[in-house]
Amino acid sequence: MAHPSDDARFDTLAVHGGERRPGPEGSLVFPIYQGTVYTVEPGTHYHDIKYIRLNSTPSQVYLQDKLAALEGAEAALATASGMAALTTVLHTMLRSGDHVLASECLYGGSFDFLTQNAEALGWSYTFVDPQRPDTWAAARRPNTRMFLVETLTNPMIRVARLHDVVAFARQEGLTSVIDNTFASPVNFRPLSIGFDLVFHSATKYLNGHSDLVAGAVAGSAELVDRVRHTLNLYGGSLDPHAAFLLARGLKTLGLRVRAQNHNAMTLARFLAEHPKVAEVHYPGLTTHPDHEHAARLLSGFGGMLSMRLAGGVDAAQALTEALRIPYSAPSLGGVESLITRPALTSHAGMRAEDRERIGITDDLLRVSVGIEDAADLTEDFEAALRKL
Repeated sequence: MAHPSDDARFDTLAVHGGERRPGPEGSLVFPIYQGTVYTVEPGTHYHDIKYIRLNSTPSQVYLQDKLAALEGAEAALATASGMAALTTVLHTMLRSGDHVLASECLYGGSFDFLTQNAEALGWSYTFVDPQRPDTWAAARRPNTRMFLVETLTNPMIRVARLHDVVAFARQEGLTSVIDNTFASPVNFRPLSIGFDLVFHSATKYLNGHSDLVAGAVAGSAELVDRVRHTLNLYGGSLDPHAAFLLARGLKTLGLRVRAQNHNAMTLARFLAEHPKVAEVHYPGLTTHPDHEHAARLLSGFGGMLSMRLAGGVDAAQALTEALRIPYSAPSLGGVESLITRPALTSHAGMRAEDRERIGITDDLLRVSVGIEDAADLTEDFEAALRKL
């Protein structure tokens, strides 16, 4: 297997990282190994037997090498979904009686898993403000083992004090775990500043085409191997055909995300100046509370923004219906723009009081900005706002 040089830039890594040169049978595109049965050499360790559930077949290993290259990791693991990535990490790193510090603004599925399942699993948790390092020590307990955060929070698009998270975790002997889905490794590589494990819903930006569900975990070879052994027994493995599609999507990741960064910035600036828009949450705006911090931390501000209209819930619904380019749909990170109300979709499983406490009101709109022409997007929003 040939690798690009260590100093290769991101787009070169996206195309060539993890590739086999020459490929099987001389193939330029790594093929799909759909088979489940392979010969086993005597003495092979159980977890190294080639079997789809063991995440060790050629298609899976190829994808995992590519994921590791893009995150700058020693190793990576593909999973059946982003939630499979998170829950497998939690089950690997925590034991009954352990305690977790978690960002108070998490993706709804992550929040629901902790609040609905942690107690039954023997875990406890405390939600903390990721913007206030001065409050974390008081929340830490003798049995705290992990600090769980997101790079860009969903859906308020806040940027945590990530250097402080790493420093605090190291000082306190905690495993630092970060959801990098919204940023993608194009805009931020958490391992480079000292995070122990990074995970993604690869359904989103990593794949980028709204046609598969997958997850990813990356970090040191030792930690990822531990996570893989847990996943091998839980069975949340990625099918080889989905692995093929995800690897193909990764090759254009840099091109797509930079276009989405540009389009989101253009749209956020337009919306911030519009009289019918009450507020816009996008860290690229100088008015965003985390702008200066985000500008130092991130290579790009991402393709996600959220907003509220002056007309409240009725106006939010009317705007959604009047737009012609964005689809009214949950999920994010694809080439097409999407708009949704998180209170009805991504965070619908949370209690209303929990949502509102962190700013997810019924009238909040979340926009996943695609790769369409920026002028067409702003013109579409302008025309839709005119109808309100």
